[in-house]
Amino acid sequence: MKPPQPPDDATQPWYAGITSYQWIVLVIASLGWIFDVFEGQVFVASMNEAMSSLLPSGTSSAAIQLYNNIALGAFLAGGALGGVLFGALGDRVGRARTMVVTIVMYSVFTSLTAFAQSWWQVVVLRFLVALGVGGEWAVASAMVAEVFPPRARAWSGAIFHGSSVLGTLLAVAVGTWIVANPYLGWRWGFAVGAFPALLTIWIRWQLHEPETWEQDHAQRAADAGNVSSQSNQAGRLRDLFAPGIASRTWLGFTLAVIGLATFWGVHIYGKDFLLRRARSQAEAAAGLATDAPTHARQSAWKSNQTSIKRAEMWGMFLTTTGGGLGLLTFGPVCQWLGRRWAFVVFHAGGFIMGLLLFQSHERMGDTALAGLLLLFGFWTLGMHAGYAIYFPELFPTRLRSLGAGFCFNFARFTTAVMLVVNGWLQQRDVSFETAGSALSFLFVVGAAVAWLGPETKGTTLS
Repeated sequence: MKPPQPPDDATQPWYAGITSYQWIVLVIASLGWIFDVFEGQVFVASMNEAMSSLLPSGTSSAAIQLYNNIALGAFLAGGALGGVLFGALGDRVGRARTMVVTIVMYSVFTSLTAFAQSWWQVVVLRFLVALGVGGEWAVASAMVAEVFPPRARAWSGAIFHGSSVLGTLLAVAVGTWIVANPYLGWRWGFAVGAFPALLTIWIRWQLHEPETWEQDHAQRAADAGNVSSQSNQAGRLRDLFAPGIASRTWLGFTLAVIGLATFWGVHIYGKDFLLRRARSQAEAAAGLATDAPTHARQSAWKSNQTSIKRAEMWGMFLTTTGGGLGLLTFGPVCQWLGRRWAFVVFHAGGFIMGLLLFQSHERMGDTALAGLLLLFGFWTLGMHAGYAIYFPELFPTRLRSLGAGFCFNFARFTTAVMLVVNGWLQQRDVSFETAGSALSFLFVVGAAVAWLGPETKGTTLS
């Protein structure tokens, strides 16, 4: 028995008439996304400790960063592939069923990382984790979009995607209290990743497939013998590039490329401002000059390992909190201004905040820098909520999960270029500040691309 659908009166508050089942869908999808993000960010919170312990003693910081980048690249590639594979599966066999598979996958392989004995095992496991991570977002975003009425879609999509910050904050807590704890360490941080698998029990108990998907699935089953229906198969990758759909696929893909490139090339380095400041303070306390040998600097860092780690996690907390507020704000802005203008405004804000932070952080006190990190996180991450709102609206039901998953996750392949670009800039002795400022100009490109897209506010999914 399907729950009754409330009338979609655009004059009502977005939450008016939303059924208890629709709230359950939003809560379960959000929890899946929270743990999805945690499984990715727990590596960011522990990668320096993990790689240092798995590589030979005395390995340089540059070499450790190289292996970390290889693992990050594997995660990006796995997410791209998982978004396509499980996105297509979600269109064919259903959203709820596929969500279970993806959550089990990322939970199991994250927890297995606790037993890694070499760097390449971490890389392989990161790839396998990401298969589930990429797939979970694709099916969950499609499900939320299909279950909620048009007037509530921007808010519910923003809440769904905005919940990701709780996953990052969970990773921050693990990094602060488990990874930095000398009695526990990074392996226990990954072991925590097994718990999200318990969510699948609730999914199988509470969720059924969206009515939109079931109607589309039934219609295609009835038309199975019709030759003309073969052009409307569900979850077929080549159909994303068919006339009438290809332009929307490229639009969503380009927005995601810019969003993920600026995330990995600009936003993620917000946590490093306090880390770098804490390291400099440790070096100064040890009486080291700015050109001191690497081994001497590393020794000073090791002597202050706990305080430096907590400074890094505090920076991560500030940018994540600001980012969470931005994600939640994007929904009402999206409903007020429309999809295109919301993207333009947030990309412009990201550009301004990126330049301001990278160019002025050294002249700021700790309090001013903390406040700027909050604003930096708000404007550089907020537009990501738009992917969960906008992408499902760009595609028909038979391609919705695949289309959203392709746009958001396949962009990870090109985002891996950011790791190469950052490495190349470091090899050329380009300063941290110059590199971040240069990459902030990508936000300008994002604003231009968003303005060219169709406005989908108020559309009925079919």
